Amino acid sequence: MPLWTPITRDISLPLSEDQLKGLLKRYDTNKDGRLSKDELKKAFRGMGLHFSGWRAGRALRHADANGDHFISEDELNELVNYAHSKWGFKLR
Repeated sequence: MPLWTPITRDISLPLSEDQLKGLLKRYDTNKDGRLSKDELKKAFRGMGLHFSGWRAGRALRHADANGDHFISEDELNELVNYAHSKWGFKLR
C-alpha cells in the first residue's frame, strides 16, 4: 500500500477560454462575483495542480490589477492567460 498517491487528473485537454473561466467561476463559493485566494487555491487543487496555495498567490499577484486581493470578472481574462502560459493549460 503506497504512503502517498499523487493526484493524476489530466488538465491537458484543450479548453476554450470560456470553459476555463466557467470552471474557475464554479469555485466562487460565496457567489460575490470574484475569486479570493482561498477560492483560487481550491480551484487549482480541484484541477489537479500541485502546490495550489503557492499557485493561488502567484496568480493573484499577477492578475489582480486593482490590488483588492480578489480576481474580479474584469481580471479573469488575465488569470486565464496566466494559467495558459505558466501551467500548460491548453486553450483552443
